[in-house]
Amino acid sequence: MPSNEQRRAAAKRKLERQLANRAQRARKRKQLTIAASALGVVVAVAAGVGIYYLTRGEDNSTTTASETPEASLASAPPSAKPKADLVNCTYRDTPEQPAARPVDKPRTEGIATSGDNATLSVSMETTQGNIGLTLNNAESPCTTNSFASLAGQKYFDGTSCHRLSTSGLKILQCGDPAGTGMGGPGYSFDNEYPTDQYAPGDPAAESVPVNYKRGVIAMANGGPNQDGTGTNGSQFFLVYGDSQLPPQYTIFGTIDETGLATLDKIAAAGDDGSFEPSPGGGAPNTPVTIDSVQID
Repeated sequence: MPSNEQRRAAAKRKLERQLANRAQRARKRKQLTIAASALGVVVAVAAGVGIYYLTRGEDNSTTTASETPEASLASAPPSAKPKADLVNCTYRDTPEQPAARPVDKPRTEGIATSGDNATLSVSMETTQGNIGLTLNNAESPCTTNSFASLAGQKYFDGTSCHRLSTSGLKILQCGDPAGTGMGGPGYSFDNEYPTDQYAPGDPAAESVPVNYKRGVIAMANGGPNQDGTGTNGSQFFLVYGDSQLPPQYTIFGTIDETGLATLDKIAAAGDDGSFEPSPGGGAPNTPVTIDSVQID
């Protein structure tokens, strides 16, 4: 029976093929549009108004990277449905994966999601600069609750951000005290937003990518367990450039402008490729260590 890692690798290869096919179709559509526009310009010139349309066409053909067909294949995640004012969370022990650093599990009952508790402000100090976070408790309360619990126990302090990806995915992954991408807190929990916006068994949740926009923070995971439960733990990734992924990675907050500037600096130095070919990327060429994570 294939392991979680094998299933994720197979899903990644399938997604890459789908994205390549979609990009090819998008390029063909663009070529047809250009051809049609050129024909329209010829007719317009014959009618004596070609200069206006030619100039207009040149202006419209100047697009940014985010406007290219390849960068706009995925849609935004679905809007989140409101949650109850108080929710309960389940955190399961993972005996097959002992804690990389001893830690208590988070509280599980009466997690508030509204009013002053709808968001949580966090400061993450790193050796490369500050990264300010606003965690979305209203959309992903069990994830935010876990992150805040780990931060309060200094679980993240002195840990490295072990993986940087600069091709395809544009992320910096952190949260593993082991520094290998295999470590966790000794417990796991289910996905939240945007996964929980899809009906159970909906194939779109596995095969149709959504756009994880620059500036979001999301959970890394090992894919669902055989019983369908989630494998979220302590590892998270900071998105510094729009990235397409299946909606199987819980988005639980956003990064401030200072944090994005820090991430841009780290990304500019590149990675060593040590995680190629899968999951991709490598250790940052500019080492990044989390000094502290403080709830503001």
